Amino acid sequence: MQDTLLHAANPPAQPGLFERIAVGVSNWSERWFPDSYIFAALAVIAVALGALACGAPLRAVAGAFGDGYWSLIPFTMQMAFVAISGYVVAVSPPASKLITRLAALPRTARGAVAFIALVSLTTALFNWAISLVFSGLLVRAIARREGLKMDYRAAGAAAYLGMGATWALGLSSAAAQLQANPASLPKSLLDITGVIPFSQTIFLWQSLAMAAVLTAASLLVAWASTPSPERARTAQAMGVDLAQADDDMAPAQRPGEWLEHSPLLTLLIVALGAVWLFGEFTSKDPIYAISALNTYNLLFLILGMLLSWRPKRFLRAVARSVPSVAGVLIQFPLYGAIAFILTKAAGPDGVTLSQHLAAAFVSVANHDTFAVVMGAYSAVLGFLVPSGGGKWIVEAPYVMQAANELKVHLGWAVQVYNAAEALPNLINPFWMLPLLGVLGVKARDVVGFTFTQLLVHTPLVLFMLWAFSMTLAYVPPVMP
Repeated sequence: MQDTLLHAANPPAQPGLFERIAVGVSNWSERWFPDSYIFAALAVIAVALGALACGAPLRAVAGAFGDGYWSLIPFTMQMAFVAISGYVVAVSPPASKLITRLAALPRTARGAVAFIALVSLTTALFNWAISLVFSGLLVRAIARREGLKMDYRAAGAAAYLGMGATWALGLSSAAAQLQANPASLPKSLLDITGVIPFSQTIFLWQSLAMAAVLTAASLLVAWASTPSPERARTAQAMGVDLAQADDDMAPAQRPGEWLEHSPLLTLLIVALGAVWLFGEFTSKDPIYAISALNTYNLLFLILGMLLSWRPKRFLRAVARSVPSVAGVLIQFPLYGAIAFILTKAAGPDGVTLSQHLAAAFVSVANHDTFAVVMGAYSAVLGFLVPSGGGKWIVEAPYVMQAANELKVHLGWAVQVYNAAEALPNLINPFWMLPLLGVLGVKARDVVGFTFTQLLVHTPLVLFMLWAFSMTLAYVPPVMP
């Protein structure tokens, strides 16, 4: 009775605009948004129909589908190991203690969501994989706190913001990395663009300013769209099991178990890996070395072994991480098929669907509108082919040729791609999969909040791409 009187005397504040949008879209998506696999399958059908409409024969479309289906297998395994290695490191005793300390910092539910968003946005500037896994485990740690009724959907969306806002503007940018390293570029592209160093892409003051504005806007929207405690859907309410894995290990009972509990093998393997990694980081630019997924994954697997200390604990962590990669293993092949249908299935005139899309956008662009037109195009294509580096190799020849012809700053053209390419990530389940596995939720649970971010980001990004392009002068390609 007393609680009822207090509630009547102090009614909860009405939800704001961003919260109403986020919750409204979230409620809709929970009812109508399919599993991310269905979403990917529908995208395959849509692209196939588009290629057929452009005159590509059915045999060519089916051939592109089959050829492309397994084209991302190395990348699929790399992404699976991103989630596995990140999980192993994050659940190790030392990392778990760090996450626990960070999880104790926020004082309010909305403050917790904003804090998670800040961690995601800043870590993504250095490495998108760290951002996904670390932020997801931070969400789980904060959700376990007693007395803090945090909306788990909003927190999960906040953990994903790095992939939808800042990752491609930082050191993680695959396009910027490729353009700065001539040995990694196809000669046909190198002849068009020349070498474009970081000083002309991610370290331009315009690019840094854009990253700062997007970070501030993302934090504001994350805070404003988070439901108050009385309206929050907590992890418990969503049926998410937040129990931490029992880290206690019984001592070895049989002689055959001795090596499973001894750090001896761990130390020997870690030593071998450390010697190789030392060679990689001393013979190459360290930033370039860490950007290679194989190097990154080995680094974190070695680190995970070391932090787990005993092989038994390491193997147990790996086994517990595997369910989080199921979506990656079954859905990434579909995106490989989409990429091939877009770029390989040509009509009688030899033109592919991707080239038709590019021509449609380029035909309406000029020097002043290039940034907006190409940004919109890159965002649309990024929704169908969510692969930053691979998609750049496909797009760059005609995008950068157009930039040369229209006298657009080439480094800024790369940043136009980077900033726009991240936008569809906010609603495309492709990059969400490792994070969703860690959180134990579906894409439909968080997309209402990421969609709200998209509503703000899209006009803001396109405006900044246009405005900043006016401050940069064209410089001809610089050959190595």
